[in-house]
Amino acid sequence: MMIRRINLGGNPNIGVSIATTEKLAIIPPNLTQDTVDLIEESLGVETIKTLISGSNLAGALSCGNSNGFILSKYAFDREVDAIRSMGLDVERMPDRLTAVGNIVLANDYGAIVNPLLSDESVELVTQILDVEVVKGSIANFKITGAVAAATNKGVLLHPSASQEDIEMVEKILKAQADVGTVNNGTALVGACTVATSKGVLVSLKTTGPELARIEETFGFLEGYL
Repeated sequence: MMIRRINLGGNPNIGVSIATTEKLAIIPPNLTQDTVDLIEESLGVETIKTLISGSNLAGALSCGNSNGFILSKYAFDREVDAIRSMGLDVERMPDRLTAVGNIVLANDYGAIVNPLLSDESVELVTQILDVEVVKGSIANFKITGAVAAATNKGVLLHPSASQEDIEMVEKILKAQADVGTVNNGTALVGACTVATSKGVLVSLKTTGPELARIEETFGFLEGYL
């Protein structure tokens, strides 16, 4: 288990570019092999290189767990097929809200979604991810996937999340939760964090105190690099 600091092409918003589950990470096609190796080693996952909706922003345009992935409604057939080839259920979200990774927070036990999401989309998330899905906000933000990062062991939340938010997240996702920041004060922790139960990637400017909080929240006993 490890925590590593990395930017992608100088960009700290690694959570916007990478979507991960406990088993698989969707990553931009233009990454070097050294970066791919680091991602796979750090997170303990396989990777698949594909665009989503023709974009490198897989973390913003998709969300999944060990059962499947939900993609933006504008995802191309070849992108859907590429992820399906990994043995996962994959569907496009029919909703007008296309930044799926920003509006769905999920692990293998539950999902918390933007309250504005249609009932049709909520049912799709329930079906594909095979978890209980609730509509909710975190720190009064409806972009639950952007203001939090979740694994099966822990959930890091926006620093303004209330105790009620923490308890709600712990109940639905069945994992310990706490507040924190990344990248030297960034509150949108989902944008700068990619995490599994085996490891965490955070952006380069993440400070020592932030790393300590991240380490504790995600349940890691070893250090970071």
